[in-house]
This record gives sequence, structure tokens and C-alpha cells, in this order.
Amino acid sequence: MQCHRGPVGRVLGVFRKGAAMKSSHRAVVHILIAALIPLLALVGGGLAQAQERSALPDYVIEKFGTPPAIPDGPLSDDLKRTVKMALVDPVTHAGWGRDQSLALAEVAASKDPRLVWIISDLMRFATGPQLNQALSEAASELLGKEIPLRNSWGEVTDHLMAWGIPAPPDYLASKREIFTTIVPGWDRIFVEGEIDWRLVSWGGVLIDDRPYDQTDNQCNCIPAVDNPEVSSAEDATWLKDSDIVFGIGVNGDYRAYPRRIMEVREMVNDTLGGRTLGIPYCTLCGAAQAYLTDELPEGIERPILRTSGLLIRSNKVMYDVNTYSVFDTFLGTAVTGPLAEKNLKLKQVSVVTTDWGTWKRAHPETTVLVEALALGRDFDFRNGRDANGPIFPIGDVDPRLPVHEDIIGIVTASGQPVAFQRSKAFATLKQGTEIRVENVRLELDAGGIRAVGEDGADLGSHEAFWFAWSQFYPKTDLWDG
Repeated sequence: MQCHRGPVGRVLGVFRKGAAMKSSHRAVVHILIAALIPLLALVGGGLAQAQERSALPDYVIEKFGTPPAIPDGPLSDDLKRTVKMALVDPVTHAGWGRDQSLALAEVAASKDPRLVWIISDLMRFATGPQLNQALSEAASELLGKEIPLRNSWGEVTDHLMAWGIPAPPDYLASKREIFTTIVPGWDRIFVEGEIDWRLVSWGGVLIDDRPYDQTDNQCNCIPAVDNPEVSSAEDATWLKDSDIVFGIGVNGDYRAYPRRIMEVREMVNDTLGGRTLGIPYCTLCGAAQAYLTDELPEGIERPILRTSGLLIRSNKVMYDVNTYSVFDTFLGTAVTGPLAEKNLKLKQVSVVTTDWGTWKRAHPETTVLVEALALGRDFDFRNGRDANGPIFPIGDVDPRLPVHEDIIGIVTASGQPVAFQRSKAFATLKQGTEIRVENVRLELDAGGIRAVGEDGADLGSHEAFWFAWSQFYPKTDLWDG
């Protein structure tokens, strides 16, 4: 996802003007914090014991330190009003002044690290350096950890995620007010459901809310494409043999989705082999997936998938534009809205990541998306923007593999997630050695890898970065080769 500079920037322009606190003013705030801490300690709720070191893995403590103590009660009415004035009103009332500064000092003195989640939400949108510094200092006070000003939002949010800091009471209400004031199109997104709203952040772009089959219309968003135009392999002279494609086969029909196009579109609603598909590509977590969006339970119409402009642990948040039901993109499970109420979980077909030359030789009858769908762009995020690691907060990462290591992921018949390090699995299969776990067998396919069952049926595997797979499947096994 890329940073958006349109209407959101205009809404947040007030932060640049209103956040210009002089150094003497900030000094007063620090004095107030020091004075308020003992007072609030007397009137606030009791503190839970600090999380024991053993409650978190050693690698988390080593990287992020020991988490602070967490209150276990509701917020007082006074603190609720203070939080609203300091962290919500600056967005809804489009301004920052002395009252907000004093309220932020009270928040920082509350000894309630749960409130840092709301501070983080405001930090994501605040553009003024003085306001960012004030918010960072308040977060540092509450977390008991000095947060560097460089990428302070990312640092704060990484600590919150890694430590598992709980959300404050009524967190969704505050978050909804902040986010939907910035982007009114999110008002049907921020609703109750089976979703951890702490982990939801802005991806820097706006929501794609264009109706089905109107994706030729321009939008100020990451533009999905419905029913994309395709050509034969022979006519796709614009593609080099070395270009990366995502290959999908359904009922004997094959289609290639060039990464160059998917980096621009990130979402395709298509029909292949007589089945309808929703195909999200999360550039940030290296995962192209293909969900079947037909043959659903009675009473459920085909979901039309779109990009919301939001992220969860650096994974795009997709939703159905017809019902505004939000999906866990990585798992294919509806988590809010009417489709969540019906417990909808979409089935996957395998996506094979390979190069165009190998794919078309293996499947000469393949079709491929046409060059015009790239809109003249060629981002190559993997070797550019993401070359030095994740650019959005992801918290702690299972240390068994590097964060951006490519894996092949699959869930076995017993429900056990398994990750196969792609480089090792590919070398093993090339040597002719079988790879099998429970009912899952890996096989080479057109220069890539896919998982099949004992009868050779496709099991719906895909590639992803290790950090993404291991966070969405925290109990995953890792094939040891």
C-alpha cells in the first residue's frame, strides 16, 4: 500500500497548524504529568501485576523489554472525558490547542498503558511533528519505555502488539470515531465482530467502494478489477520469461496473473474453469490467494471482494462490497457483517508462484491478464519498498525463520497449519525426494510448488512471507526438511 495525499491530508492539515506547541508549553505538560501521577495513582483502579517474564517468549522480552503493569478495571468517568478531549476531539473537531495538551498530560499520568492503543490510532494520522512528539512522549510515559521519534508510531504499535497490551474499555467506539471521521466510507466497516480491532491500522489509502463490474471507473484507492481482460500466451509479448506470475488452475483451465499487475490492483474478481474467484494479493506479506466465491450455502450471494484501505499486522483487510462484511484476508473467514453471522469461510485453490516462461511452457493453453491492467506502472515492491523488511508494524515474529522468508503454507486434514520453507522444499523436490505431512503432499508445478492430497486433488496452498503465516497461524508447524 502507498501513502495517500488527497482528502485525508486536507482533514489532517489542522494537526500541522494546531500542533505547534512551543518548547516552554511542552515543559509545562511534563510538569503536569509529574504532578498528576501520584494523584491518579490514588484515585485510579487497581493495577494488575506486571506480566511475568515467563508469560511472553524470551525472544519478545529480549527485543522489546518487560511489559508494564496493566489496570484491570473500567475507566473513570473523568478519565473517559479526558481521553475523548485529548485523543478523539482533535480529529472530530479538527483542532489541537491548550485544552488538548493538558488533557494529554492527564492521559499520560494515568498509568493505564491500555490507552496507548488510542494514542497509536491518533499517531497514525497526525502529520505535525510537534503533535507526534507529544503523543510519542505520552506513549513512552505510559509504556515505561523511551520511544524514539523516528517512526514513533511504528515503534509504539510494535510494542503494543508484541506485549499483547489489552485494549481499553469501549475501545472500538473511540477508534471508530477517529477512523470514520477521517474516511466516512469506513462507517460500515468499523462494527462489532470477530475481529481484534487493536491490530487494525490505516494502510495509507482509501477504501475501494465501487460496485461490481464498475472497476473501469477511476477511484482514489487501490483499484480492484472485475472480470479482467485476458489474452493468449502467444499474444502476451509484453511479458518477459523471467517476470513473476501467480498461476491458478481450475477444472483444467489455467490463467496467469502477473505480479506487476497484481501489485497495482491487489484484488481481482474473476471466473475460471466455470468457478468464480476472489483473488487478493497482499504486497506487504507476499501472499497471493485465490478464494472460491460460488457454491456457497443457501441464501448467500457471491461476495465481491474489495480493498478496504486497512491493515491487520501488515496484511490487507478485504471486504465484500455488497454486504460490507469484513474478511480475514489470510484465512478467508468473514469476521463482521451478515456474512460473519452466517459463519462464511471461503475455500481456497492453490496459487503457484513462478516465472512466466516456465508457466507458459507447462501450460501452453494458459490465458494471462493484459498489460493495460497494470495502468502503466511497474512498482516491484519486493525488491524496492520492502527490501529492508516490513514497513508497517507487525509486533513480535516467531524467530524460527527470517521475517521475509518465503514459505508454502497449508492446513492439514487434522487442522494443523504447516509451513514449508520454499527454498528447502524446492531443492528437496528437485532431488526427487517426497515431501509428505499427514494428508498433504507437495509437488512441483510449472516452476512453483503446490500442495495436493493423497488422491492428487488440489488442497489450496499459497506462498507467503514467514512473518505473515506465523502470525495468522501462531501454532503452525515448520517442516524441518
